[in-house]
Amino acid sequence: MGIKNLLLWRVIPTIITIVAVFIGWLSSHELPLGVFFATIIPIAKGFLPPTIVGHGKMSGTPEVPTDLLPQSRPETELFLELPGGYQMPMNGLGMCCRPSAYDDVLVYRTILWYLLLGGRHIDGAHLYLNHKAIGRGIEEAIRRGVDRNEIFVTTKIFPTQFGYQSTLDNILTYLQDLGLEYVDLVLLHFPSAPTSFLLSSDCKQDGPSLCRRQTWKALSELRQQGKIRNAGVSNFAKKHLVDLEVDELEGVASAPVANNQIQFNPFEPEHVMETVEYCSQHNITITAYSPLGGLMDREKAFANELLSKISVLYQKTTSQIMLRWAIQRGFAVIPGTGNPNHQKENLHGVYEFELSDNDMNLINELKYTAQGFTHLDARKID
Repeated sequence: MGIKNLLLWRVIPTIITIVAVFIGWLSSHELPLGVFFATIIPIAKGFLPPTIVGHGKMSGTPEVPTDLLPQSRPETELFLELPGGYQMPMNGLGMCCRPSAYDDVLVYRTILWYLLLGGRHIDGAHLYLNHKAIGRGIEEAIRRGVDRNEIFVTTKIFPTQFGYQSTLDNILTYLQDLGLEYVDLVLLHFPSAPTSFLLSSDCKQDGPSLCRRQTWKALSELRQQGKIRNAGVSNFAKKHLVDLEVDELEGVASAPVANNQIQFNPFEPEHVMETVEYCSQHNITITAYSPLGGLMDREKAFANELLSKISVLYQKTTSQIMLRWAIQRGFAVIPGTGNPNHQKENLHGVYEFELSDNDMNLINELKYTAQGFTHLDARKID
């Protein structure tokens, strides 16, 4: 049998069958996209995904010693001021997009390590499928002496669950899974769903704008009830934020937009600044995810000559330089790691120094050199 016939009659049909089975398996779950990421991300990194082989089989985050008690929070810790007098620690822990974030055993250990090492800001989402494991880690940390009132928990509702009643129901489920009486911040994860086919029944007949407003109405009610303390958005551009500029939604006082979580690092394109400027003008705080470069720019960041020189100058790692830069820009950061040594480095190290104005400006301008403008290369580092 020739290669052409082999491909036609055996290989291609086999691939089609595997893909069809995979899609069918995904569609059998409540949140297919979440299961997709929880499966593909570990495989891409060479791990067997817990979605297939079960939890507790992945190596990574070490066990937490049974006698480890809460350590001091970072000295000179910084906070963002939110509506209602609440404060968000500017340095948090992201619980997404790495293999260990999808294994419940490692998630539990990650949260417990982080809280016992002095961290207090945890960023999660329903899409990540790890609410219950996060909740168990928080519960154990509280049992060991961490004050719940100090812990700032963020979660997100995915667009496939948008809608008034859907939001009310799902947030109560999130609280139950997390084992909490309230969540400090709930974000609309994206402005709209990837396809209308995946929308909740609440939103089937509504356009994206009305669907977002109905979701916001529900969050506003939950805020009034004390189930959530703040409401915000994620991945929203200026046009989406303008859409929520209302004082009242069908008789319900609209919650202020407390936070916009966006990808932000020194290599972001200039157009992102339009959103940043809008948020600044309207007292909307910003959380930067992928502050170390994300999937596309992480290698670029750690190979960057300027960042390397600044790291040597301050005797800090490149990660600490980039996190400190974002914090001095006024953004919260949520680097993700299950390694307790890296957690401590990220958490405490960024508060031990301050970048000069000149070095801040040099890093600010990296986006231009990344786009091919090299006239800044010779600028002097303090």
